[in-house]
Amino acid sequence: MSNFSPLSRRKFLVTASLSAASAVLLKGCLGNPPEPTATSSPGASPSPAASPSALTPETTPETPSAKLGFIPIFEAAPLIIAQEKGFFAKYGMNQVDVSKQANWGSARDNVEIGSAAGGIDGGQWQMPMPYLISEGLITKNNVKIPMYVLAMLNTQGNGIAIAKSQEGKNIGLDVSKAKDYITGLKASGKPFRAAYTFPQANQDFWIRYWLAAGGIDPDKEVNLMTVPAAQTVANMKTGSMEGFSTGDPWPARIVGDDIGFMAALTAQIWPFHPEEYFAMRGDWVDQNPKATKALLKGIMEAQQWCDVEANRTEMAQILSGAKYFNVPVEILEPMLKGTYIMGDGQPEIKDFQKAAMYWKSPLGSVSFPYKSLDLWFLTESVRWGFLPPNTLDNNAKALIDKVNRSDIWKEAAKEAGIPDADIPTSDSRGVEKFFDGKEFNPDNPKAYLQSLTIKRV
Repeated sequence: MSNFSPLSRRKFLVTASLSAASAVLLKGCLGNPPEPTATSSPGASPSPAASPSALTPETTPETPSAKLGFIPIFEAAPLIIAQEKGFFAKYGMNQVDVSKQANWGSARDNVEIGSAAGGIDGGQWQMPMPYLISEGLITKNNVKIPMYVLAMLNTQGNGIAIAKSQEGKNIGLDVSKAKDYITGLKASGKPFRAAYTFPQANQDFWIRYWLAAGGIDPDKEVNLMTVPAAQTVANMKTGSMEGFSTGDPWPARIVGDDIGFMAALTAQIWPFHPEEYFAMRGDWVDQNPKATKALLKGIMEAQQWCDVEANRTEMAQILSGAKYFNVPVEILEPMLKGTYIMGDGQPEIKDFQKAAMYWKSPLGSVSFPYKSLDLWFLTESVRWGFLPPNTLDNNAKALIDKVNRSDIWKEAAKEAGIPDADIPTSDSRGVEKFFDGKEFNPDNPKAYLQSLTIKRV
């Protein structure tokens, strides 16, 4: 949109270059996840694959193929399960390619060129990446590639991991207890270094919110940097960072390998928060509306399957495969069942409601792409100076209505026979509440901004 101030392309190019270089080194890096120890556990019997659905002319996809990208973190599970359990094929999408992306920069580059040129049609995204791509803010030559947000993939499943060298420094959910220590590091010329997987998106926002809630300015009192998710373990081992905001299973690998501990789960920072999303190129959706709904129906069915606790053992077995996460089942399964070993003397968490959830939460639908949650991401973008203040005056509603296609989600849900009670009637999830007492009312995002002490705007 014309009144969005351009973002610095240089920052993103440098980030993407560094991320790509790191990805090339993954196979030889110290701490790279080992091969899974097993693809199944003794006595486990996999649930049967989905039976084909009876297709009508109105539900037969225009094409049976699509190329979807994913990053190996729990957010990708619905795409992987939809493929492996036959839910895509059930609805006529029997030639779906679910392909691992080296990092978020690579995913962005691949969706820019599209599947016809060897890229992807869409897939898993941190928010608000689909908006930034749509507006040409992180694309080559600022070319706008319209994207449609079609579903939320999951809630929770992220954490703030801290290096073992920082044990005993009171770095926990309430990081204000370590404020003097962390700001003192900056004053001494050896600042606390904290990483996320892509700038100006989910995991950047989580660590910024956590630090700022503790009175620490993330732009002035720590050093923030970008590191691919799968590089977390190696970078913690080599001591190149003190903190990392990333998705499961990487935080648990840090604790399990005695490299560090968990300061906080995002489930503690914002219970049942929006996490990552399913989004596709707008031109692909416009050309293939029935195939789009078929993909959505497969994802919805996969999300329901994922939320059955009894399925989580098999889910861990599927995700552990070399072409997906390449992480042992025994690392994945506890987290999928809500067991988190926090480390640094903190009590173990055993609560299925703290795990990644995919279909329903106590706050309502997980899969439905509430526009009010998109507004929070845009508001946080304004907070940190990533988007101009007038975004909330002039652009937010029009931009969200253009990118967020909750209408397509509803159509697909009805075709899939989802009960009316599970189809939200409002695009707003209402007032959101955070661990530090702050509230986000989507009817008044400026009041939320005004309530925040640390911000750029």
